[in-house]
Amino acid sequence: QVQLVESGGGLVQAGGSLRLSCAASGNIFRINAMGWYRQAPGKQRELVATVTSGGSTNYADSVKGRFTISRDNARSSVYLQMNSLKPEDTAVYYCNADHLFASSGYYPTYWGQGTEVTVSS
Repeated sequence: QVQLVESGGGLVQAGGSLRLSCAASGNIFRINAMGWYRQAPGKQRELVATVTSGGSTNYADSVKGRFTISRDNARSSVYLQMNSLKPEDTAVYYCNADHLFASSGYYPTYWGQGTEVTVSS
């Protein structure tokens, strides 16, 4: 059974920092790309940042220079360091894995349950 488990969300004041973690489990062989998406109340889910297995990264314009995505392929984990947080960063943050290969099969995309981030002004 494949699982993506996020941690690290919480409440922080504007200007503060949080570090999100996501660990994939379930006898995983390979994950092509991992990333973070977020969904604020009343809004659509949007891309925050992605990282390929080779380390190439992509960021939403709104978080460039403030957020850093990183990955540990050996641990099938992805991290999001969020600095200089703003109230508009408040959302549920979801971990995503694209093209996941595990002993249980191939998954084109897989989502975690989400972790809530609240930034107070």
